[in-house]
Amino acid sequence: MKSPSRRASLPRVPRLALVVAALLSAAALVQTPAPASAAAKPRVTVIGDSIQASFEYAPAAVRRLGKGYDLRVDAKVCRRLVSASCPYQGSTPRSAIDVIRTKRRGLGETVVMNVGYNDDPSRYYRDIDTTMRALRAAGVKHVIWVTLRAQRPEFARSNQAIVRASKRWKKMMRVADWNRVSAGRPWFGGDGLHLNTRGAMALSGLIRVNVRASHRGAARARAARARAARAGS
Repeated sequence: MKSPSRRASLPRVPRLALVVAALLSAAALVQTPAPASAAAKPRVTVIGDSIQASFEYAPAAVRRLGKGYDLRVDAKVCRRLVSASCPYQGSTPRSAIDVIRTKRRGLGETVVMNVGYNDDPSRYYRDIDTTMRALRAAGVKHVIWVTLRAQRPEFARSNQAIVRASKRWKKMMRVADWNRVSAGRPWFGGDGLHLNTRGAMALSGLIRVNVRASHRGAARARAARARAARAGS
């Protein structure tokens, strides 16, 4: 508490002046632009299995992929697309379709799918189609689908399903061909599938290139529609 003598020494300010000053200060606060935040960045959600989960050991790969984006990664060992995931160390992760249906609009407009190593190739195409329908219902505009490293024949069959699905969903789906890019590269552990640090960086770069290309394509399409609208008016 201030002493009476200190209070008495202060000059008296008319009450109206104090009110005006308060209003001006409040107006200045309202008009000051807020700094850019993660909410202003395009959200990119990555849904993956244990291959994508390798990024947990390569933080530089996560930073590279997320630069300029509001990046969210949900990657779990043993994850499957639509059918129940396989158990691992006493727990069973949610399937990709469950993640999509739970997060819905929280996914953002761009989703990267890196799931398939635990899936049955005989139903993979059907499950991709189910997943794409769920993504579309969630408001997703761009889907980057990562091919599997074809170390086994069943993975090659699943890659064929990815390519086939990309033709059906060509306006929405883009293929990031990890199988082609990684061929013959020393980017893996002993199983030839799970990533070492260099592999994580390479996959990060491939995904980022495809996300950016997808966004540029959408921007060009919007510009073309705007030009056509102006020409028709």
